[in-house]
Amino acid sequence: MPEGGLVVGQSGGPTQVINSSLVGVIEEAVRHKEITGVYGSLRGITGVLNDNFVDLARESKETLALLRRTPGAALGTVRHRLEPDDYERIVKVLSAYDVRFFCYIGGNDSMETAHKVHLAAQEMGYELRAIGVPKTVDNDLAHTDHCPGYGSAARFVALAVRDSGWDTESMGPSSPVKIIEVMGRNAGWLTAAAALGRQAQGDPPHLIYVPERLVDDDRVVRDVDRVVAEREHCVIALSEGAVPDTGLHEVDAFGHGMKGRAAEYLASLIRQRLKLKVRLDRPNYLQRSFCLSMSEVDAEEAYRVGRSAVQLAVDGQGDVMVTLERTLGERYHCDTGTVALSEVANAEKLLPDEYINEEGNDVTAAFLDYARPLIGEPLPRLGRLQGFPVLAQSR
Repeated sequence: MPEGGLVVGQSGGPTQVINSSLVGVIEEAVRHKEITGVYGSLRGITGVLNDNFVDLARESKETLALLRRTPGAALGTVRHRLEPDDYERIVKVLSAYDVRFFCYIGGNDSMETAHKVHLAAQEMGYELRAIGVPKTVDNDLAHTDHCPGYGSAARFVALAVRDSGWDTESMGPSSPVKIIEVMGRNAGWLTAAAALGRQAQGDPPHLIYVPERLVDDDRVVRDVDRVVAEREHCVIALSEGAVPDTGLHEVDAFGHGMKGRAAEYLASLIRQRLKLKVRLDRPNYLQRSFCLSMSEVDAEEAYRVGRSAVQLAVDGQGDVMVTLERTLGERYHCDTGTVALSEVANAEKLLPDEYINEEGNDVTAAFLDYARPLIGEPLPRLGRLQGFPVLAQSR
């Protein structure tokens, strides 16, 4: 078993709990004599390329405790596609610091990066144990029951859509349609979580559209017309990727198609076809950064996968990602497991058919059973007037 330093980096979009995973890595790493130093790579993998590290072992317990409740990526993050020659540079930098353990916290593209770093080290004859630490609010990493970061973002979406929906209900016919655009280019996990805010049948959102069932104009018009006729208002939770073509054709650093303007597209459609007033909400990065909506279940699991990554590396494993594996039983529980990084890299787990209703405009009870434990404590309840009639006074 080699002795050496450990490098940890954070990559991709931050989550409410990504720093819990970082703290899990740090606090577990300092416990092992095989790990001679704990270094943070600033701005993800570019910190290694640029020889830009910080000494994490010197951070105080107080700082680490605060980080577990802090949004953003404490080390800074990056979206950077590496060139083939970069991997040799990365291995040389790591070897110069005698780093033998590499933990990379991120999503699909980050798992690909960690896998290629492993392959480069192997080809160069340098013993390095690369471990992927999962995170993403999109919940689309393959081979894990769910992803750290999803539960907290799902809790935010459930609360935000519910509360905005009740506001819309109070406006009634004067402002009857609300569209809330939720993150999710290709997977509808986060948008589906809007249903978790319903207290009773008929509560918002009334329509949920996800990328797995791309919407068509006529169906949206029919759906909205029906709901408004029944309730005088309609609240829609819309994935940013649920509209087939909004006219935006940009790509990100990894060549993935960027999505946007979905809410504007549907709003224009509804205004033109139904002559209704439409308002838009786009929480955008609040979905992944609003720490008052942090799920305690999510925070604890994020911390646990960080610790597990170090334990796996010290035990001799490498080129794997930590997974969460739900156990059967009446009470919710997840254990940690592993999957090969090559099976996760650039693979997407979409919302399965059994979680989407036949009409393609809502979720099923099976999804609610899956997602509800992940958002932690039950959402605070809201109140409705009973509407007791006033009796006429005799004169």
